Amino acid sequence: MGFGNYFESEAREGSLIKGQNNPQKCPKDLYAEQINGTSFTQPRHLNLRTWMYKLKPTVGHSKHTSVDDEFPNFYSSFDDKNENLIVTPDQLRWKPFPLPKENEKIDFIHGIYTYAGAGSPDMKAGLGIHMYSCNVSMDENTAYYSADGDTLIVPQKGTLDVTTELGKFIVTPWEFCVIPRGIKFHVAIDEPSRGYICELYRGHFRPIERGPIGSNGMANERDFLTPVAFFEDKTCDFKVYCKFIGKFFTSEYDRSVFDVVAWHGNYVPFKYNIKHYNTIGTITFDHPDPSIFTLLSAASDDPYTSVCDFVVFNPRWLVGEDTFRPPYYHRNTMTEFMGNIDGVYDAKEEGFSPGSASLHSCMSGHGPEYKVFEKSSNVELKPQKLENTLSFMFETCFIMRVNKNSISEGRLDEKYIDCWKGMKKLYKEGDEKDIKEMS
Repeated sequence: MGFGNYFESEAREGSLIKGQNNPQKCPKDLYAEQINGTSFTQPRHLNLRTWMYKLKPTVGHSKHTSVDDEFPNFYSSFDDKNENLIVTPDQLRWKPFPLPKENEKIDFIHGIYTYAGAGSPDMKAGLGIHMYSCNVSMDENTAYYSADGDTLIVPQKGTLDVTTELGKFIVTPWEFCVIPRGIKFHVAIDEPSRGYICELYRGHFRPIERGPIGSNGMANERDFLTPVAFFEDKTCDFKVYCKFIGKFFTSEYDRSVFDVVAWHGNYVPFKYNIKHYNTIGTITFDHPDPSIFTLLSAASDDPYTSVCDFVVFNPRWLVGEDTFRPPYYHRNTMTEFMGNIDGVYDAKEEGFSPGSASLHSCMSGHGPEYKVFEKSSNVELKPQKLENTLSFMFETCFIMRVNKNSISEGRLDEKYIDCWKGMKKLYKEGDEKDIKEMS
């Protein structure tokens, strides 16, 4: 989606029409239906749409029924009217998100728990950040879609078997997938699973522009995978969950909604294996800004500022000379939500284990724990390979409100702030000669 590429797939030969989108009669008597992810008049390189050739069109379902009570922890509107939210500039870190108890039966969509967010989907502005935790598959004849935005899913534990209207794919830890706004999908699992979700209310996730890096490196287009057409010709009672302006509804169909026999377009689900990400970094000195590790980005109205950047910190070499190699201490106009998929993050050697998360808000200072600072300031600098590690960041230009339950149910690491305690003043008088020599 948004690669400048155009995709097509058919589950039955001859079902994909050539040279025309909507003939008087489609091949095999299918119905033509288009889904648009952008306005019709967007420039060609930004225009997103897909033509589907279906057994039946999307219309023809029952009236929608409200089911808000099924989703008490899944928020979408983050204004000051939501009494479940708080405002805090504190640096926050959450313990690994708990898996469901053995006596609970929780599927993917019912296991979504909101941590923080900004804006609201009714104005198509902002984003929501969530965790999911589940131990059973969604019921066979069910599907879900969000009318509110694109859904970026980052598994941390357990494999997701995802069926979408345009086909199937498997998503494992060290991979992620994006389900565009409005695309119906179903998630099956074979073991307790958890991971992270970013729901984007404005725009779409696209691979980052490389700028002066050139035509290769970072995320290469060929490594993004789209589904192969798959369909079910099945008569049954089928339930579809819909999230619409943060409210939840169901509608009933008399057949499977996974009935797309063929499709072509560029508004499609996709997945990516982060092991294919070609990290770019310094080969002289200084730690590069985290923007150099960006994999996907969704621009705001300012093309140089993002609603959300998806940034990955994967295995890589550190070779900077005379350089403090972990991330430096900093304050940002952006807000940073981090998650740990695997291993140890180089700036936080204790407490930030896989399945945990942290939030560093706009202009709140943060950086490596003091023990890391001491060690990295004095270690002998040799080429160093960071291995068996994967963390990521959702970075946004918005200032986010936080789910108050997430900091009052024993989920928060109350000792996080202590990692910066005991920092010593290292400045010494009488170094004027050294300063002159350095200058």
